[in-house]
Amino acid sequence: MSAFKIQATECPLKKVFSDEFIFNIPLYQRPYAWTVDEAGELFEDLVTALGDSDDKIDDINPYFLGSIVLIKGDKPDAQVVDGQQRLTTLTILLAALRASVSKEHAHKLTKYLYQEHDFDHDKNVYRLTVRERDAQFFKEYIQDESGIEKLKEIHLAKLSDSRKNFKDNVLCFVQRLKKFTEVQLKRLIQFITDRCFLVVVSTPDIDSAYRIFSVLNNRGMDLSHADILKAEIIGKISAEKQDKYSAKWEETEDKLGRDTFKSLFSHIRMIYGQAKPRDTILKEFIKQVKPSPTDYPQELIDKILIPFSDAFDDINHRTYKSDRLAEEINQSFRWLHWIDNSDWIPPAILYLSRNYHNPDLLLHFFSDLDRLASGLMVMRSNINERIERYSKLLQAIEKGQDLYTPDSPLQLKPEEQKQIIEILDKDLYLIRKIRLYVLLRLDHAISEVKSLYNFPNITVEHVLPQNPASNSEWLNWFPTQEAHNKYVHRIGNLVLLSSSKNSLAQNYDFELKKQKYFTTKAGICNFALTTQVLIEKEWTPEIIEKRQEHLIKKLKEIWRLE
Repeated sequence: MSAFKIQATECPLKKVFSDEFIFNIPLYQRPYAWTVDEAGELFEDLVTALGDSDDKIDDINPYFLGSIVLIKGDKPDAQVVDGQQRLTTLTILLAALRASVSKEHAHKLTKYLYQEHDFDHDKNVYRLTVRERDAQFFKEYIQDESGIEKLKEIHLAKLSDSRKNFKDNVLCFVQRLKKFTEVQLKRLIQFITDRCFLVVVSTPDIDSAYRIFSVLNNRGMDLSHADILKAEIIGKISAEKQDKYSAKWEETEDKLGRDTFKSLFSHIRMIYGQAKPRDTILKEFIKQVKPSPTDYPQELIDKILIPFSDAFDDINHRTYKSDRLAEEINQSFRWLHWIDNSDWIPPAILYLSRNYHNPDLLLHFFSDLDRLASGLMVMRSNINERIERYSKLLQAIEKGQDLYTPDSPLQLKPEEQKQIIEILDKDLYLIRKIRLYVLLRLDHAISEVKSLYNFPNITVEHVLPQNPASNSEWLNWFPTQEAHNKYVHRIGNLVLLSSSKNSLAQNYDFELKKQKYFTTKAGICNFALTTQVLIEKEWTPEIIEKRQEHLIKKLKEIWRLE
């Protein structure tokens, strides 16, 4: 079979659970999660589709159970990429049917659960093998004959969630099947095996299987590239160590959280690829991230995944720990998280993981990374420009280059510094994506009490209104439209507020606006930038000019702009 061949075949369940398929649930799959709600709904749907007429089974409309996606070659062995919940639940239902019919018919159902040992097989060949941790339990208490009777004696408190679901669902089926006569049971079995269909989509390529799944599953992608990479990596570790490394992997995933853990692989790919991705994350990660020696994939977990995830976690939660400078370093992390892109994260992860126990180096680096990321954000550098810059930075870190020479990719070039100053000194309010960030940096710099800015709603507001009333005092200070336009959107005329205000108050005269718009109910403003305005008795072009000059100077100090 060609490596790129994809097959989609409509199969009745009697073919799905036959010698043509030996299903295996890979390590990367989630545990079995269907409860009696989902299993019961499936059962009722099947019973409703069968109906209560006397029509021949072949004349009843077929029932479509959906699709499954497999990694499968010419042999029966098939890894289940999508469909484990349905396949497992159908297996449980077949076991419950076997336990509910007479012995004569029960033995006929066993063939759908496993191929009995014979001259060619020294042991039973099970049609479905669930995740390794539950496989023996599932065989013994669900698939094997008399297993359900033994399962009834097991106390639920001793079972994991997946095993509890196995037990609950099979007993739910058995209970509901008690209402059926032997004739009705036989008819239901015939309907399920002959007239219920799955579309089996198979490909021998792991990456294309993942892409097929992402297209077919319109309910949201539960399976991720991280799950598939887990199977690829742990599957190459010796059997006696797989449980240990699977546990390490899962502990790392739990620590970061599933979504953050998925993003970690993109950052690791960037650290090693040092360029914009040209293929899928699966292919590029497998191709580029190869620890040495390659015969020991556990090194990828011990020396790459875990150290990088620890660094990523500290960066995300601002929880770097050290006897010195920890708060300063974590403050750099806080500012970096205000950046409107995540392209800075790979060099941050790499540098922190390599220099974790040297806080002096870390503070120097992250202060400059904050400066670089802020500068690129203010200049509105596009994604290609950012990736090119951070790729060069990754290369410089990898090679151990001096990162603090003027030509280092970590440092802002003179022409970049000039461009940043020009942007900041113009109508900042009109640049929506940077105005809040810039004012927060200013507020933090001039504030005596350093705030974490955990307010639910921070807005950028004008002192001189955008649309002053025709009879207001503002027109005395700014008598022409030209004078108004010159100052209204510049930093010197902007303040921060932490709660929504009555929009009508925006146009109040200066003194009334200070009282009703720029203060809280307690009379104390949350921001130093705004407090500065409250002490002014008037708001003239001269005051804005002076404030503009002061704040631009402060920004030059923050980001070392010359």
